[in-house]
Amino acid sequence: MVASRIVRNALTALALVTLAFASGGAEAATYPADKITLIVGFAPGGIADTLARLVAQGLSQRLHQSVVVENRPGASGNIAAALVARAEPDGYTLLAITTSIAVNQTLFENRSYATSDFQAVAIAASSPEALTTGASNPANNLVEFIKAMNGRTINYASPGVGTVSQLEAEYFFKFLAKVPAQPIPFQGGAPAISATIGNQVDLLATTLGGGAAAQIAGGKLKGLGVAADKRAAVVPNVPTYAEQGFPGFTAATWVGFFAPAKTDPQILVTLNAAINEILKTPEVQAKLTDMGFDAMPGTQAQAEALYLAEVKKWGDMVKALGLSIK
Repeated sequence: MVASRIVRNALTALALVTLAFASGGAEAATYPADKITLIVGFAPGGIADTLARLVAQGLSQRLHQSVVVENRPGASGNIAAALVARAEPDGYTLLAITTSIAVNQTLFENRSYATSDFQAVAIAASSPEALTTGASNPANNLVEFIKAMNGRTINYASPGVGTVSQLEAEYFFKFLAKVPAQPIPFQGGAPAISATIGNQVDLLATTLGGGAAAQIAGGKLKGLGVAADKRAAVVPNVPTYAEQGFPGFTAATWVGFFAPAKTDPQILVTLNAAINEILKTPEVQAKLTDMGFDAMPGTQAQAEALYLAEVKKWGDMVKALGLSIK
């Protein structure tokens, strides 16, 4: 009798598990059946917001459901990330954010989310980090610039404290170039660019997609180096760090789309495929190129692998620099 009760309980448990899997599969098969909310970790007007709105429009057309964009700026994207981390893993609440989500895992001591709280849907676009100076500076590359400084402390502008641009530059000067440098943080990329054009600082640490590429092309800034494996098509005359004797170091600002952990894998694949279609359209590619970004279509598995690799890469850099924000 006891044995039969054990068998009945086991069969009941198996039935419940089967039902749960069937229910999940049914939800994935009919996804999306309601509106999708895309939470952006930054204010309107930036690259994350711009790309999020392009993707939202494209998703709405392809998935035949409305996609609403909500901006939740603050704390370098941590506010938006925390909201999505706590959301139901049903594919109806997504996060659009930059490389900051990888940096923040180590940089911020107090967060209400972890790396494992997210699954990457797509890393959609990327722009390399760069070091630039005012157009009147006689140096044409990083080697010439560093030599001309003759050991004096370099003052470089960056778009905020703890940003990818600031961390990249600080790591470069401390561990690769091994010269003294002092960050001068600004409230955003635009004032940092203006200060560099006006020769108020020695250098600007920025992503090319933060407006610097247009200023280089327009002759107001001079590109000294890009932290990429190859030269950027938008500024082909600017050499890479590796070409100047600093190999093996790359850094970029990217925009990615994330879902809460435990989201059905089929939903992730559906979203990834739709985003890839959007990224391949001529109008979106042209828009990204104008902003100094490159589209990065790829599988959901590739996006997840890149996300985890970036968390480790930036985490190692933050630890090496001994930085922390409470």
